[in-house]
Amino acid sequence: MKRSVLPVFLGLAMAAGFAVPACAEQPSVGFQRLTLPATDRYRALEVAVWYPAEAVGETTLVGDNRVFAGMAVRVDAPPQPGRHRLVVLSHGYGGNWTNQQWLAVDLAAQGYLVAAPNHPGSTSRDMAPPGATMLWKRPGDVSRVIDWMNESPPWSALVIPNRAAVIGHSLGGWTAVTLAGARFDPSRHEAACAVHPLMAACGPEIGGLDEEGTARRPWMTTPMADGRIEAFVTLDLGLAQGFDPASLVGIDKPFLVVGAGPGDRKMPVELESRHLAALLPGDRTRYVEIGDASHFSFLSVCKADAVPLLEAEHPGDGMICHDRDGRSRDAIHQQVSDLIVGFLGPTTPPR
Repeated sequence: MKRSVLPVFLGLAMAAGFAVPACAEQPSVGFQRLTLPATDRYRALEVAVWYPAEAVGETTLVGDNRVFAGMAVRVDAPPQPGRHRLVVLSHGYGGNWTNQQWLAVDLAAQGYLVAAPNHPGSTSRDMAPPGATMLWKRPGDVSRVIDWMNESPPWSALVIPNRAAVIGHSLGGWTAVTLAGARFDPSRHEAACAVHPLMAACGPEIGGLDEEGTARRPWMTTPMADGRIEAFVTLDLGLAQGFDPASLVGIDKPFLVVGAGPGDRKMPVELESRHLAALLPGDRTRYVEIGDASHFSFLSVCKADAVPLLEAEHPGDGMICHDRDGRSRDAIHQQVSDLIVGFLGPTTPPR
């Protein structure tokens, strides 16, 4: 029997992006891929970066594969001068940096510098234990990216120093919330799973074990907040039930919480995004629920023949290309992008 190409939980991307020539005129968005070495504190990372670029050279499709449509960018193009606000994207469980590149390109075209790491252990083609259960390392990946962009030329001359925003989809949304100072308590999560066992967040790979498979509480004792992050966006996040409510009430940073439509038993919006928004400070939180979006609407646009390809590999996998009855995925993306730009505008202007 063929195994499903879908991960059990939250996010998905197909293979990492590759490039082919593109002919149509495209926005002046540059693109580079970086490798960040490991340090005493952080693990090694692969990072994609999109940035405002000079209109030099040909555009290229990046992240294009048999299922998902790529985005046209100028690979290694000279960056536009000046300093730009840094935005870090965090992908979902089993995903990779290509998942929200539609958003990255749109933000870069409007003046932001956008970086997206692959999170080791919870990224496509890198899901082996023990890394797959060491979710508390994800916030450090984002902090590592912020360090690098602030300290390493040429990026250090292109970002506004020590000011960033974070946007996360699915488990990436959980990552963003922990970076704001929320504490995750595995016992709360386990209690919620006992009542709502169908939630995707209750998969067997989600746990609180450390490298030795013993400690259950590194989440509660290790500080994960990063004070350089001044605005947070979550896109249909997961594991919200595990957050300590007292830690959410004390967050003093602005939040945009976006949830997909209701009726999904695996990603129940009332137990995830809506639950989170209700616990965050009301005067600093905006909650938007998109009724015709599914959990996978925040991934890239699927190609016309993507569903048959996925279904041939494993029946049911075509779900990643289905949105709810209503608008196209392109239209949903435009709404989400507009929401984020409007939210970031007054709090983290691009220049």
